[in-house]
Amino acid sequence: LLSMALDQKLFGQHVASRVVQKAVTGFMNNKKTKKPLVLSLHGWTGTGKNLVSQLIAENVYMEGMASSFIHQFVSTAHFLHLSQIENYKSQLQQWIKGNMDKMHPGLIDCIKPYLDYYENLDGVSYRQAIFIFLSNAGGELITQVALDLWKAGRDREEIKLQPALSLSVFNSGLWHTSLIDKNLDDFFILFLPLEYRHVLLCGMAEMAAKGLEPNQDVVNQMARVLVYFPKSEKIFSVNGCKTIGGKLDYYT
Repeated sequence: LLSMALDQKLFGQHVASRVVQKAVTGFMNNKKTKKPLVLSLHGWTGTGKNLVSQLIAENVYMEGMASSFIHQFVSTAHFLHLSQIENYKSQLQQWIKGNMDKMHPGLIDCIKPYLDYYENLDGVSYRQAIFIFLSNAGGELITQVALDLWKAGRDREEIKLQPALSLSVFNSGLWHTSLIDKNLDDFFILFLPLEYRHVLLCGMAEMAAKGLEPNQDVVNQMARVLVYFPKSEKIFSVNGCKTIGGKLDYYT
């Protein structure tokens, strides 16, 4: 179950976990969907955006990310040159017929028809598709909200998916505002920066995933060498849980 996987593998993201679980489960249980599900995941690096995408894939298809029904595009690899954007548009449309940070707005425009309320396009229905966009856009603002809450002595679990916060992130220069303008983005999901305690949880889970006996002392050693910010308080992990796999290899 997706909810169980999120509980066991995604840490420090109470907002994202709840929204993703409800959104995906509701979509999969709806046999009469009128449009594809469009999820937009936003936050600092290493906070779990890629992990959530993988968990969704694993809970939709037995082969997970290896499924032939999963298509992953990385803008900095697949759409590198702005001068080639017209070619990219054509290629992307063909890929959709047969993942996207730093994507040029023009590319988003070309796939809007596939995200809209059409029964079919060229005889093909895309209503059962799930589109997941990943971006660091808005990460600084989300981090500032979490930091302000910490400085006020309040718990991060008090952060909700507030319209005011979402609107502020929308206005922070998102690369896919054309989707927002057309109301094609179904769920705008915020990922909070991870604290030391969350890094520890990631470390324990990573050891278990490697087939090792989780060891608190080993994980503590690993977590202590990571870089945290702001420099004075050192609250949040700069790279979240992104590098702990390699770090643990050194300590185990």
